[in-house]
Amino acid sequence: MSLKAAVKVSRRIAEIGRAGWDACAANPDYAANPFVSFDFLDIAEEAGCAVERTGWGPQHLSVEDAEGVAAVMPLYLKSHSQGEYIFDHSWAEAYERAGGRYYPKLLSAAPFTPATGPRLLVRPGVDVDAARRTLLGGAVALCERYDASSLHINFPTPEEWTWLGAQGLALREGQQYHWENAGYADFEAFLGALSSGRRKTIRRERRDAQAVVDIVALTGAEITEEHWDAFYAFYMDTGSRKWGRPYLNRLFFSLLGERMADRVLLLMARRNGRWVAGALNLIGADCLYGRNWGCVEDIPFLHFELCYYQAIEWAIGRGLARVEAGAQGQHKIARGYLPSQVHSAHFIADPMLRGPVEDFVARERAAVEGEMEWLAEEFSPFRQEPS
Repeated sequence: MSLKAAVKVSRRIAEIGRAGWDACAANPDYAANPFVSFDFLDIAEEAGCAVERTGWGPQHLSVEDAEGVAAVMPLYLKSHSQGEYIFDHSWAEAYERAGGRYYPKLLSAAPFTPATGPRLLVRPGVDVDAARRTLLGGAVALCERYDASSLHINFPTPEEWTWLGAQGLALREGQQYHWENAGYADFEAFLGALSSGRRKTIRRERRDAQAVVDIVALTGAEITEEHWDAFYAFYMDTGSRKWGRPYLNRLFFSLLGERMADRVLLLMARRNGRWVAGALNLIGADCLYGRNWGCVEDIPFLHFELCYYQAIEWAIGRGLARVEAGAQGQHKIARGYLPSQVHSAHFIADPMLRGPVEDFVARERAAVEGEMEWLAEEFSPFRQEPS
């Protein structure tokens, strides 16, 4: 089926519509990633989180064929670099010192979400290469229309990343810390794969945390507005201390519970009848994605328990392949989360900036790969098998 030549730009994902968007986002090749679903992106817009006023102006691209929407690309016109987790502030500063204007720029990503997922979404049965070329060409043309400095595609799939490099985009690597399920029967089986010292430490941390709180795992209809009220208080307290201006508002969480409750795992801790901490996760087809954490009481090891150990235990029980615990944090290695590559790809419009960026990311890739190898060798908590 041939594609229609024109690329449509939509200022709200609702203009494309649930049926058309999810026909592409629900492609089995994407393993049901929740962050590119119509609901998640629409919630971020309807709640007023990913909109022009906050510096996230939707510019979603779509391509049609005779059967309807054939391919889509989540895209935002950004007036800053906040909430992205792929850091380009130094590029912006250098370009502006040289007399350039870095903002606005275009970004393809899931808002406020450092999780790998598809960015060039193609409906099953459509020519993937042709659809991707059409979307990418539309995004580059939009750069020219807005006089934007650049186009950034953050956290694409590894296969998309390789394809984007073949189209001439600058390729960047970073690292996160992911837990991989080696077919463990239960949490004790996972502990059995660790060194004796790490097993003892984790058991002690879990015992100490669980001794002072009651922990419940909630999903679907079990999650009520009472839980969201408590979790929002945790989120605001931690977010205000961590980055000054939390990205999500209270309405976002209500809409998430209303439309995506079956894809939400909310881990909540209660002490003396009062909710004191919580961790929000989204459930993918093969992965549990840790997203936000917060607390109103400082309880030793509770962060590790809710964000790491409970997530591992829940993933094992559901047969999920991995847990992605979000950005940064070398302390995760000791809890079984090992270094894992994440990617981004960048089109820089001005050749005067493009050359330095390409040189930087090439050197950075080598450094990231070296650091990942060193961290895995030196700090892995897993038992070393005799050679």
